[in-house]
Amino acid sequence: MSALGPASSLHSPWPAVLRHDVLTVRPLRFRDRAAWQEQRASNADWLTPWDATSPHPGSGPRTFAQMVRWQRRAARQGSGYTWGITLDTDAPGRDRLVGLVSLGGIQYGSVLSGAIGYWIDRRVAGRGLTPVAVALVCDWAFVMAGLHRLEINVRPENTASIRVPEKLGFRREGLRERYLHVAGDWCDHLAYALTVEESGDGVLARLLATTPGRGPTSPRPPA
Repeated sequence: MSALGPASSLHSPWPAVLRHDVLTVRPLRFRDRAAWQEQRASNADWLTPWDATSPHPGSGPRTFAQMVRWQRRAARQGSGYTWGITLDTDAPGRDRLVGLVSLGGIQYGSVLSGAIGYWIDRRVAGRGLTPVAVALVCDWAFVMAGLHRLEINVRPENTASIRVPEKLGFRREGLRERYLHVAGDWCDHLAYALTVEESGDGVLARLLATTPGRGPTSPRPPA
């Protein structure tokens, strides 16, 4: 078990809000709709090539509100958790949505595993935000959700996304052929994994210890 301490339960308290410096990961709210739609429109060519899709068109949520309701139901059931990545650099107490991180595919029993996915607005890419957001979720998954193993599966062509698990100390396990349906086709993915025994004193603590500076680019010190 991580030195951070034992898990409180397998179905951890929700909603969970996680913070470091100016970055917060929190559940999406209905009032995030306008910011979400603006981001998806502005980042269409940046995100669409990597978006997970379904071989059965029309099976996903049709509106933003429906998506939020599905996410909340999954969280209540303990089958998956989704957070918006936000910044409070514009005005204290008024965060700005800049991305998404999710913990899905959760299995309990003798497996205790889950898979992490993420994306970030290209207008703030390169500031170290995604690794910090994913590290926060990893620590929460190990300590609060009681998971033993986490996976990150990335398209081999997505070099920017590959840097995230590598920065966080995930092991590269190999290629999974035709693993996920992405942008309308079954695509190969590189599999990365991390177990709680490998997380040491915490994924975020290790990231900050091995990264110059304070983590997310910020004009002010951590709270």
